[in-house]
Amino acid sequence: MGAEQAWLLAAIPAGFFLLLSFFGRPMPRGGDYFGVISIGTSFVLFFFVLADFLDTPGKVGPIVNSIEWSNIGDFHLRMGIYIDPITITMFGVVTTVALMVNIFSIGYMKGEPRYYWFFAVLQMFAASMLMLVMADNLLLVYISWELVGVCSFLLIGFYWEKRSATEAAKKAFITTRVGDVGLLIGIILLFKATGTFNIQEIIHAAEAGEIGQAYLFIAVMAIFLGCMGKSAQVPFHVWLPDAMEGPTPVSALIHAATMVVAGVYLTARLLPVFAVADGALLVVTIVGLTTALLTGFMALAQTDIKKVLAYSTVGQLGFMFVALGAGNPSVAMFHLATHAFFKALLFLGSGSVIHATHHNQEMDKLGGLWKKMPITGTTFFVGSLALAGVIPFAGFWSKDEIFVALNEAWGGWAVLLLGLAAVMTAFYTTRLFIRTFMGKPKDEHVYEHTHESGFVMTGPLIFLGILAAVSGFVVFHGVGKAIGFPGGITEFIFLEHHGPHRYEMDWGFAAGSIGMATVGIWAAAWMYWGNSTRRSTVLAEWSPGLYDMLQKKFYFDELYQAAIDRGVLGFSYVVAWFDRYVVNDTGVDGSAQATGFAGGVLKYLQTGRVPNYAMAIALGVAGLAVAGLVVRG
Repeated sequence: MGAEQAWLLAAIPAGFFLLLSFFGRPMPRGGDYFGVISIGTSFVLFFFVLADFLDTPGKVGPIVNSIEWSNIGDFHLRMGIYIDPITITMFGVVTTVALMVNIFSIGYMKGEPRYYWFFAVLQMFAASMLMLVMADNLLLVYISWELVGVCSFLLIGFYWEKRSATEAAKKAFITTRVGDVGLLIGIILLFKATGTFNIQEIIHAAEAGEIGQAYLFIAVMAIFLGCMGKSAQVPFHVWLPDAMEGPTPVSALIHAATMVVAGVYLTARLLPVFAVADGALLVVTIVGLTTALLTGFMALAQTDIKKVLAYSTVGQLGFMFVALGAGNPSVAMFHLATHAFFKALLFLGSGSVIHATHHNQEMDKLGGLWKKMPITGTTFFVGSLALAGVIPFAGFWSKDEIFVALNEAWGGWAVLLLGLAAVMTAFYTTRLFIRTFMGKPKDEHVYEHTHESGFVMTGPLIFLGILAAVSGFVVFHGVGKAIGFPGGITEFIFLEHHGPHRYEMDWGFAAGSIGMATVGIWAAAWMYWGNSTRRSTVLAEWSPGLYDMLQKKFYFDELYQAAIDRGVLGFSYVVAWFDRYVVNDTGVDGSAQATGFAGGVLKYLQTGRVPNYAMAIALGVAGLAVAGLVVRG
């Protein structure tokens, strides 16, 4: 199998989705083994695609395979796949994390209702994401984009018996749809300007100056609106924390490696278009910085372990957009990959905790779990160090490269703002680990009934823990060469007009990154080590209003609810009143009533009696005579 057959990576799980949907219920164990076989096959085939791709001249591709889909007059549409280093990176991330999630789910979801349906939708979700990242045209991207959204709706609302889950599913679906309207508008604008949906042809047209600057800026901002919605960037970030209502393996898949990085992927794919649209990259940078900072503050006051990780995910996506705003897709994709591994590890680790403690996920009821759950605790510790940016774990290398790229593109002001976000990341990550795994148990009943998860759950944790520890080294030229790449990851992924960039250690920024991680970790340890509550409540005691604002997430949800209640619903009331009384009662019923009234009056002119008609004729003649006399006079 070669890279030209990469479409099989998506076709196989799509086929198993149909199999499990129609026949999964009566299968032994709901056919969960088919889920593992499905994505496991795609995972294996990825290595064949990778090997074939690396054998192409220059080891950078691209490889294209398309068919004619439509040919009507002047309209020509080809549907196909486009394989390049960005696609290869996404293949590796999606298949790896999806495989681990499927295996983990066998233990976590055991005994759940609709067990077979859960594994069926997981396959469709993976298929949609894989097709999205290999699509060579924006029309196929949009179709896959919407399929990903539908699957996320089904998985987030999996426990539809719970009102909170159904509300979270609707919130995610509607919020991302707002952004998707922008994406559709952007696609239409680019098609109108270029006459094609093909991504590479659109890029060439933009770089050749065939699209006016104002028009191009509007088009890419509309595209970016969709990217912001899917990747939960401020102000669309509100859906992702609520999406934690879905099963925890879903959080690991959707919120670490697939759906939420779709916006990052599409921005990276179209970055040459963004680069030639004046001001577009600055907008991307500002959105990324704003998201990283705001969600960092929000995570400080959360007590639900999954919501802390959710805000962390949104913040790290902000880091990726910052790298893209700096015009460096290789660094953004590098951080996307490392983040997918250690964030999937942390989400699955939290799932192991929730499963072992009988659905307790509030830090106020946990504590001291490392003794009871040594494998989960150790792997969670590794993931926490990677997220905090501690050297030599994966997160350090990718975050450090973002700071270097940001400094080169926008200067010190942007570095300082992102540095504050990095310090907060290290702080709330350490806080999460200490309050969950260290110290004395906060609830003895929960602690006594806690036990380590089985190997079907801890196995994926160990595998992802290894990746979280060592995947960052792929940035080095020698490591990349040793595993068959042309060099480090920044030499593998690059914009054509920028060329490959060989990684060199910048000791100044490295020292700064280490310092930021150290400050965040030390501050959290000082406040939370030893079960001290006095230090940890300093902020709440000093400024209850500020603490409440952080805990209420800057009142974004309340503002949106007020806007809906007083704005949307108020406008809807006016429209409903107009429809009821003006359109319906006056326009429709009024015309009918007027016709009925006229008929009621006119019916008296047709009595069927000859004397009445004779009297009417006589009155008419008399009236005409009087009128004639008046006119003559």
